[in-house]
Amino acid sequence: MRYYTAAEVEVGLDYVRLIDALAESFRRGGEAMPVRQSYELGTPDKPGHLLTMPAWERGKALGVKLVTVFPANADRGIGSVSSLYTLFDGATGQPRAMIDGEALTNRRTAAASALASRYLSRSNSNTLLVIGTGRIAASLPAAHRAVRPIERVLVWGRNSERARGFADTFSRQGFAAEPVADLTEALARADIVSCATTSTEPIVLGRYLRPGTHLDLVGAFTPNMRESDDEAICRSRVFVDTYGGALAEAGDLLQPIAAHRWQADKICGDLHELTSGARPGRLDESEITIFKSVGAASEDLAAASLLVGGWDSVAGGAAP
Repeated sequence: MRYYTAAEVEVGLDYVRLIDALAESFRRGGEAMPVRQSYELGTPDKPGHLLTMPAWERGKALGVKLVTVFPANADRGIGSVSSLYTLFDGATGQPRAMIDGEALTNRRTAAASALASRYLSRSNSNTLLVIGTGRIAASLPAAHRAVRPIERVLVWGRNSERARGFADTFSRQGFAAEPVADLTEALARADIVSCATTSTEPIVLGRYLRPGTHLDLVGAFTPNMRESDDEAICRSRVFVDTYGGALAEAGDLLQPIAAHRWQADKICGDLHELTSGARPGRLDESEITIFKSVGAASEDLAAASLLVGGWDSVAGGAAP
């Protein structure tokens, strides 16, 4: 059994191949995977959680991601979230690989956003606004560039110094990138808005979204978190990664439902329906679309299988 480092994940999962692998996984569908389970296991002074995310394709592959969340780690100068992915052979149950879970999550999350954008953003979208300065946010421009002609990247974050640093990084990746201080003005310039934060208060306000915008909501993944307000949801055609996950965890949707501003039956489709052609994506150039993701274990399995299969197919372990 081999361990795959974060660097190997980055090399082995180029976005074009990964997006296509996710598209095929969602298109096939199959049995519903369990919604992630969370277990409280900390102490009164140091809270902690263990999250488990299993997925399988019978007879082929199975895997599980283990995630720990220990917020007090910040006081120790170490990260609050740690994760590890284990891939097993689906025919024998024998372990095949252990993979850096954070790198795998960042990569497949950005790829899922790009996959949705393939169906929901305007085909000529060239300006991306990234809201947030975390590790997933760092992956979003390259992923979106794999499906749309992204040339300009605007970066907004609560920490202006980090936003400048992100803009510099994106510039080195070949984008015309700049930090922005005025979020309202940035929303008026963006074709795609990709939001990856842990906010519990709306950041993107619906009244400032211009016609034709695609809003990609990546970050908020619990019922008490949200990145958009009720008006943004009500103005848009809303799509999700999976119905089960979104309606269990997505505060961006659950809160307007609880406020009787919006209804779950207004969801226009999920990634299975988009990739299989069962539901249409963008209908015209002027509508506002939203993709709300909370993450799906099937994405981890598809990414891990692609990674391990790619490296296995190359003699001597060279990059696929």
